[in-house]
Amino acid sequence: MVTYRFHQYQVVGRGLPTETEEHPKIYRMKLWATNEVRAKSKFWYFLRKLKKVKKSNGQILAINEIFEKNPTTIKNYGIWLRYQSRTGYHNMYKEYRDTTLNGAVEHMYDEMASRHRVRHHCIQIIKTATIPAKLCKRESTKQFHDSKIKFPLVFRKVRPPTRKLKTTYKATRPNLFM
Repeated sequence: MVTYRFHQYQVVGRGLPTETEEHPKIYRMKLWATNEVRAKSKFWYFLRKLKKVKKSNGQILAINEIFEKNPTTIKNYGIWLRYQSRTGYHNMYKEYRDTTLNGAVEHMYDEMASRHRVRHHCIQIIKTATIPAKLCKRESTKQFHDSKIKFPLVFRKVRPPTRKLKTTYKATRPNLFM
């Protein structure tokens, strides 16, 4: 079992009831965070930007971690994101092959850090989806859609069966290509 740094959370919240609005609108958001506290913080950050609701005049109704239904089969994931670079804000679409959406998001955060030097707090995930093979756009994901794909083992080193037969120096060179 692989443990991921980022987990998907569903946070449900609303503004506090007032005399003018006794039943305020309820908002639900799916987001990625390292723990529940950061998920709640991210929820209030986005809600403050999108709607006129702050943490001081709002309440969290529920917070749940979302788990993958089928974590053993490989799927194609599409991630739409927005990130802040040194020059401005950019939109981006990325595709990954992984067994879980959390794994794909983790891969995305690592790739954005290495290729674009973007810290994880500067990335906003807009949307994620499981993409069928025929709708994949990126060549890096399409190359694995071949049903007759093979991964040859080109470097094989024959190990001695027992420790007694192990030697530091051999009289003949090892044959690595069989």
